[in-house]
Amino acid sequence: MPAFRTIGLVVNPFAGLGGRVGLKGTDGLADRALALGAEPLAPARAAMALAPLAGHGLRFVTASGKMGEEALARAGIPDSACVYGPGVPSTAADTRAACRAFLDDGVDLVLFCGGDGTARDVADVVGTDVPVLGIPAGVKMYSSVFALDPGTVARVVLADGPARLADAEVIDVDEEAYRANDFRTVLHAIVRTPSAPGLVQASKRVFEEADEDRARAAIGAFIADAMRPGVLYLLGPGTTTGAVAERLGVNATLLGFDAVLDGRLVGADLAETDLLALLGDGREARLVLSVIGAQGFVLGRGTQVVTPAVIRRIGPEHLIVLGTPGKLARTPRLHVDTGDPALDRAFGPYLRVVTGYGTAQRKRVGADTPA
Repeated sequence: MPAFRTIGLVVNPFAGLGGRVGLKGTDGLADRALALGAEPLAPARAAMALAPLAGHGLRFVTASGKMGEEALARAGIPDSACVYGPGVPSTAADTRAACRAFLDDGVDLVLFCGGDGTARDVADVVGTDVPVLGIPAGVKMYSSVFALDPGTVARVVLADGPARLADAEVIDVDEEAYRANDFRTVLHAIVRTPSAPGLVQASKRVFEEADEDRARAAIGAFIADAMRPGVLYLLGPGTTTGAVAERLGVNATLLGFDAVLDGRLVGADLAETDLLALLGDGREARLVLSVIGAQGFVLGRGTQVVTPAVIRRIGPEHLIVLGTPGKLARTPRLHVDTGDPALDRAFGPYLRVVTGYGTAQRKRVGADTPA
């Protein structure tokens, strides 16, 4: 029998809004994201995660409306108990108030849908009193409290036997600095989360050894030297892809997406609409991304401007993945979470990762298979 019988669900309906429009986060920018044409993704991600939990006799308590009630109904779980009514529009204060109501109700698990900002709000109230688990729906998700993707949530929640818990880091990212190309993180809190290796992500790790610098330089030189005339190269965020730009002599956006054609920068810090416009004439393109250290994510964490529509224009077979040997040694598996499970499967069970000048490794893709 599952250890978690009563679950408190809170959904941040604005989580991830800034991703597709290139805002690198949504804290304080929901109105701007909506004005740029962003569409809410968190409610659908929550319903996707919840649907496999229907019919298992679990009791859900939640906040009314878009903060949980609607997602549960959409997932075929209509008999939840609404223990908190948020304001319209909802705010971070509503997330915290909903969590206090969950604790008062005696829940076994707090399940939240959002990103690192939502994790921070949940942690501020829940602490280590009750385990928490995140449905990934934000732009930045570097904390170690998230399931790998919505599809793995049920496998964590429905695991038989007594709950096995582990300490997990909630990482706070400075969004203002992040938008200015400066990646700063601090440890915000320690919470308890279900221990499910291979199903719950690790915290992002940053590797700064001298060997890593040399490996990045070799990778950058190889990709730059191998670029084909007339092919558009979309360079994703990170220092490894930044080494490609450095080799080309272009000024890249460390935490955004840039476009290079014939060795020249033709677009910087691009949003989804910019990418689709560049790809609109059927131009042959390659997507160049690096692996997030320890987590293993290639797509789905800080890459939301590369939507399923963009990936289909490029073609999954035209993905180029970069990773230093040191980073891959600490990264058991790779993961893709585009928001479209069928597209995720199109990348296949393995990805080839460029690790140096003319060298590569094959890495397994996906969560551990069920026993």
